[in-house]
Amino acid sequence: MKRFLLLFTLVPAIAFSQGYPNRPLRMIVPFAPGGASDFVGRILQPRMSELLGQQVVVENRGGAAGNIGVEAGARSAPDGYTFVLGNIGSIAINPSVFPNLSVTPTRELIAVTQVVDVPSVLVAHPSFPPNNIKEVIDYAKANPGKLNYASPGSGSQNRLEMEVLRKLAGLDMVHVPYKGGAGPALSGLVAAETHLMFVTASSAVGHVKAGRLKALAVSTPKRMEQFPSTATTEEQGFPELKASSWQGIFLPLGTPKDIVERLHSVMLQTMATPEVVQRLNNGGVIVATSENPAAFAQFVAAETQRWAKVVKEAGATPD
Repeated sequence: MKRFLLLFTLVPAIAFSQGYPNRPLRMIVPFAPGGASDFVGRILQPRMSELLGQQVVVENRGGAAGNIGVEAGARSAPDGYTFVLGNIGSIAINPSVFPNLSVTPTRELIAVTQVVDVPSVLVAHPSFPPNNIKEVIDYAKANPGKLNYASPGSGSQNRLEMEVLRKLAGLDMVHVPYKGGAGPALSGLVAAETHLMFVTASSAVGHVKAGRLKALAVSTPKRMEQFPSTATTEEQGFPELKASSWQGIFLPLGTPKDIVERLHSVMLQTMATPEVVQRLNNGGVIVATSENPAAFAQFVAAETQRWAKVVKEAGATPD
C-alpha cells in the first residue's frame, strides 16, 4: 500500500516534468531596468524563448541590493517556471553584509549555470593625474586622506574591490557612497565629484569611449577588446584584484532534477549563439558557462566564502 501511494504521488511530478515547459516562464532580474543584470537578461530572453518554445518574461524586482528579487525567486513554486538571474552581489556578497536575510542563496536556490562575467574596470575622471594603479598608490600616499572613491554603498562589490586595493597598498582613502545603484555613483564621477571607482565594464565602456572617464585597469586575465591600451590588474602586479560581477541562473530549491538539467542545456545553447555572444561582447560582457550545475554550485560556494572574508575585514554594513 505504501509503495502504491509513493508511486501515485510521483506520477504527476514525472508527467509534469516531461511536458516542461508548456506555458510562459519568468526570469526574475533582482535589479531595476538599465543596469548590467537587466542588460544581460534582455539579451538572453529572445534566444531562451526560442529554444524553450515558450515566452520567457523578464521581471525586474529591484530593491535591497537584490535581496527582494532573490527572495521572490526562492519562494516561487519549484516547477521550473520561475528562475533568477543572480549575480555576485545578490548571491555571494549580500549574505555577509545583511545579517538578517530571510533567504540563504546557497541553501535555498539551485545553482544551474553561470552565464557571463562582467569584468570590473578601475576608472577615473580625466582630470585625475594617475593613469595606472602604481600612480594611484603614489598619489594616495603623497596625499593621505585627500583621495576619495565612489561606490553604490558600503557592501557593494564596487566598494569591496577598492577595499582590497586599499588594504594591499596601505592607502588612506575616503569612501563616498551613493544611493540608487552604480548609476548615480558613476554620474558623480563623470561630474568630478569624486576621483575614481571600480565599476563594471558594461557601465564604463560608453563613458570611456566618449572621453568622459579614463580606464586605469581591467580585472580580466587578459586585456579587453574594449580597452586595448589598459593593462590588467595582474599585469600591474595585483592579481588579487581579479574579479568580475558574474551572473548565473538559479532555480528554487526542490525543482525536479530533469528540469534543472533541461534549463542548463538550454542556457549552454543560448550562450553559444553567435548573436548573443556578439551583443554581450559589444557591451563589455564576456560569456562564461558552467560544465554542470554541481560545478557552478561549487563556484558560488567558493565566491561566497571569499567575499565573506573581505566584507568582515572592511566592516561593510547595509546602507
